[in-house]
Amino acid sequence: MGSKPWLQPAPTYHPLETYWDTEDDAPGPRCAHTLTAVAQTKAHGPRLILFGGATAIEGGASSPIPGIRLAGVTNSVHSYDVLTRKWTRIRPAGEPPSPRAAHAAAVVGTMVVFQGGIGPAGHSTDDLYVLDMTNDKYKWHRLVVQGEGPGPRYGHVMDLVAQRYLVTVSGNDGKRVLSDAWALDTAQKPYAWQKLNPEGDKPSARMYATASARSDGMFLLCGGRDTSGTPLADAYGLLMHRNGQWEWTLAPGVSPSSRYQHASVFVGARLHVTGGVLRGGRAVDGEAAVAVLDTAAGVWLDRHGLVTGTRNKSQTEDPSLELMRRCRHAASAVGVRLYIYGGLRGEILLDDFLIAENSPYQSDVNTPVLTSERTNRLSTFDPLTSDNGQESPSSGGLSMDKESMDRLVEASAAEAKAANAVWQAAQAHAAEETSVAEDNNSQPADNNSEGSDGEGDVRLHPRAVVVAKETVGNLGGLVRQLSLDQFENESRRMIPLQNDMSYPAKKFTRQKSPQGLHKKIISTLLRPRNWKPPGNRRFFLDSYEVGELCYTAEQIFLHEPTVLQLKAPIKVFGDLHGQFGDLMRLFDEYGYPSTAGDITYIDYLFLGDYVDRGQHSLETITLLLALKIQYPENVHLIRGNHEAADINALFGFRLECIERMGENDGIWAWTRFNQLFNHLPLAALIEKKIICMHGGIGRSIHLVEQIEKIERPITMDAGSLVLMDLLWSDPTENDSVEGLRPNARGPGLVTFGPDRVSDFCKKNKLQLIIRAHECVMDGFERFAQGQLITLFSATNYCGTANNAGAILVIGRGLMIVPKLIHPLPPPLQSPETSPERLQDDTWMQELNIQRPPTPTRGRPQDHDRSSLAYI
Repeated sequence: MGSKPWLQPAPTYHPLETYWDTEDDAPGPRCAHTLTAVAQTKAHGPRLILFGGATAIEGGASSPIPGIRLAGVTNSVHSYDVLTRKWTRIRPAGEPPSPRAAHAAAVVGTMVVFQGGIGPAGHSTDDLYVLDMTNDKYKWHRLVVQGEGPGPRYGHVMDLVAQRYLVTVSGNDGKRVLSDAWALDTAQKPYAWQKLNPEGDKPSARMYATASARSDGMFLLCGGRDTSGTPLADAYGLLMHRNGQWEWTLAPGVSPSSRYQHASVFVGARLHVTGGVLRGGRAVDGEAAVAVLDTAAGVWLDRHGLVTGTRNKSQTEDPSLELMRRCRHAASAVGVRLYIYGGLRGEILLDDFLIAENSPYQSDVNTPVLTSERTNRLSTFDPLTSDNGQESPSSGGLSMDKESMDRLVEASAAEAKAANAVWQAAQAHAAEETSVAEDNNSQPADNNSEGSDGEGDVRLHPRAVVVAKETVGNLGGLVRQLSLDQFENESRRMIPLQNDMSYPAKKFTRQKSPQGLHKKIISTLLRPRNWKPPGNRRFFLDSYEVGELCYTAEQIFLHEPTVLQLKAPIKVFGDLHGQFGDLMRLFDEYGYPSTAGDITYIDYLFLGDYVDRGQHSLETITLLLALKIQYPENVHLIRGNHEAADINALFGFRLECIERMGENDGIWAWTRFNQLFNHLPLAALIEKKIICMHGGIGRSIHLVEQIEKIERPITMDAGSLVLMDLLWSDPTENDSVEGLRPNARGPGLVTFGPDRVSDFCKKNKLQLIIRAHECVMDGFERFAQGQLITLFSATNYCGTANNAGAILVIGRGLMIVPKLIHPLPPPLQSPETSPERLQDDTWMQELNIQRPPTPTRGRPQDHDRSSLAYI
């Protein structure tokens, strides 16, 4: 008996064969069981744990809706080894739970927790049963939780939320259908259930719903059957605020079919919903047998990956969807693979095991990666130990600032002087570079602008994601979505595109450092929810550690090409400029690079300008370098114009190093960082269709090969006109200004028009340029009819701009979704200062007064602005 093919939303999936040693090791026919995925350990690969369920059903003419036969309910445990593809019947030591079905299960570290259910003896007890697989020694523990709890129930849901809370919702206690919600903090002992009273739109009472928690902390409740037996099609997200208050949020849209007794599981940001029952006991079939809620785009998709209701009639139904016409089955996910076992089809009890994989990124079966690595962080949930090991989410949090602050000062002569000094060095070699460029430009152009072979064209999602409240975790598309036309500055330039996004799972690799310094940095700084600036401003690394960090990262950069070749899905970040608090906010709201975050399925690309201007350049650059060392194949850094000693000596980084590390160590560290900057890659190609750089193409860059030929390490005074344009040039004022124009940043620098963008993309078979370098009010701004996007990630730049910060999330289907954060209000005790500043800290304020930035591009009240831009 092997697996059978079935299809998921686009891109399509392909079947894998499944084996087990003997028929006795297979779980056999069953329904109303649970299937949970346990992460890989040192001694064992990823496993699926199948527990309980019914092995017989009640049927016949007198029972139009087949139900479980309680006498056939079991408490057997089966383990499926993902590496060997074999089932094994296991018999753990200790007191096993009673036979049960319609129970709930969740994974916590290397343990599986079970609660509730119904069996031959009636409702199961309220106790939690823990299947402990630490050191591969299977053992049952019965965990009695103090105080009032959910009580005996069945048909409910449970999962681990925000890396620490076991949350159980709804069900039936034998008397009524329930709508309550309970949470158990696995980091607090003694263990106790807390009845939640969430704010927001509360879901109605229901049973036989499904729920799955995304790796970044969102618990999504989907469907179910209400008190009258009516199937439901809604979905609700449950999240926790920083102050500890929980809130329900209604997900946008409705499922293609109302259903209950279905299965759902997250793969990346997509909740895959399969099977289920409609009113009257009829199974969900046809296209609706597989539905997907894309929480990154905030839309329901059909199996072709299209928004529900938009499918072309020519896309005929696949007969293999008949396999998904089932209910009371169980589903789980490991990496990009989805697993479904058993269930009911009519009166037939199923014993098939379906395995699907996303074909464009097939994983080696010997090296699967668990998508939700968050389980590794909760190994403290061990009833035999008393270690806590978890930090509570920080309380409080500031609301978004919606009031305008003072207008920016006029252009700084110091910036123009600094830019001009760098330009003068490059100008000596301008003739030679220009000659090469002209030769390249004389080559015949290829009229094919479709780019490399791929799944589709680059598309910008018609809505951007905006954080509306300070929350713990990430609601993705469920936070708030605004049409691009609703942005006062951004929408005046372009007409938005109408497409959706793909956001699937992705494999990652990790490089381990024998020194462990990068791990120290990550554990100290990567705190998206509760990072606070050091009170005394003293930096926690010394100059020797800075040297070690730079050397290790430098060895990685030396082996990378000047133009990186990257794959989607990927997140792109613009200028950060030492505003480390904004980086943490972006990580908190939209996922962060960690196995407890989303590095398992999406890469990160940073477009330069990590230092200067802000308060915490040291934290920003050291964390990004540490992440590069930890995930060298998944975190990518390219160079900005501020990654140059001549510039960051003037605009804050050198002074910050001295002030926070002492004069001798500070100067040494500043020098070492700048040596490292000379090794950074200069651009990145995503799927050979999108090129990312810091500045632009200027006057000299006509072919990507010109960038690829730049040899590193290279300093800004090396005289490369290509490098100068790459890091310093800007687009013109708007689409009506074509050609090359002088750039207000300094003499010799240029702005380039939409015609240059179009020609460059056509000649290189590209569809989009993503660049940073300019502060834009909405965090992102389109140019050249959408062929270029400017991206800026630091909010309220220099404490005066009041701009939003943004990132671009590029899905595997090359759908691009902007995601924004707004500036926080200034501290109450010091309203004149930026949120990045401490009340008694004035050195950076004075520096920015001396060298103010030029006006923000697209500032709403600056209708007659010039083309001045940030440096």
